[in-house]
Amino acid sequence: MSELNKVDTQGYQADPAMLKAFGRVAVFMGGDSAEREVSLKSGQAVLSALLSAGVDAYPVDVRGCLLKTVEDPQFDRVFIALHGRGGEDGTIQAILSQAGIPYTGSELLASALAMDKLRTKYVFEGCGLPTPKFHAMGSVSEADNILRELTLPLSVKPSREGSSIGIRKVASRQELVEAYEQAAILDPLVLIEEWVEGPEFTVSLLQDQALPAIGLSTDHVFYDYDAKYLADDTRYQIPCGLDPDSELKLQHLALEAFRVLGCRTWGRVDIMQDRKGDFWLLEVNTVPGMTDHSLVPMSAKAAGISFEELVVRILTDTLEAGDA
Repeated sequence: MSELNKVDTQGYQADPAMLKAFGRVAVFMGGDSAEREVSLKSGQAVLSALLSAGVDAYPVDVRGCLLKTVEDPQFDRVFIALHGRGGEDGTIQAILSQAGIPYTGSELLASALAMDKLRTKYVFEGCGLPTPKFHAMGSVSEADNILRELTLPLSVKPSREGSSIGIRKVASRQELVEAYEQAAILDPLVLIEEWVEGPEFTVSLLQDQALPAIGLSTDHVFYDYDAKYLADDTRYQIPCGLDPDSELKLQHLALEAFRVLGCRTWGRVDIMQDRKGDFWLLEVNTVPGMTDHSLVPMSAKAAGISFEELVVRILTDTLEAGDA
């Protein structure tokens, strides 16, 4: 594992007044989504960092009925480390908001929008932001019409899954149909978009600032689930390999995408660059992974921000003005 992959959790202590203002913090993790195992790893990493920074934090494995999490809360605020449905799609955000419990990250509407890749692209398109040509697919009978409108190869994605679960690159009608049928098992709403050939970048956002961009490369067909969480040969470039002006343009595009969805505090935006050098928005992640393979901690480390400081800064945005 490269040095960039190692989560730094040494030496940072939060301000005592801030620790008092935080009170007791529940780290929500696990859940029942397809991303449960990744969420457990993210949550444990966040928990360890918060404890190391002096925060009174404890784990909550959120399973079953989400309403039970607020029936008799033993905490003052929540650090959301839940990935996928239930934790990243606005559901837990709505429940916590209704209960008056502060939580990290984006609110209900932004969370729901960002989780839905198809509707995210409608927003990008409506705001004039660059995103690959796309089409919604709801049945096999739509395949021929889609192939008339879009150019192969294509990407097939369940609209409301994360961590690249269910995504497949296709180069023929038969592959499109097969990939659609597999994706539709995960989500009846499937996004089809033109494949962008070129390097992939990701930009992490923290408190309305873009952190250093990361260039991604892998021997897999694309940056899939295995490349993200399991493989040790995925290559992360920091600096990202772009010239300073191009990286600044990339960061500005990521910030604009984050803002038009109404996201707040922290997140990650995934972007492709085509062979002409143009950037194309793929998606926005409102609860990115926080494992030892994850990109936000890498980017923060490149900016001189330890993992402990990162999680405390994310948590700070749950405080009302004047609390600390």
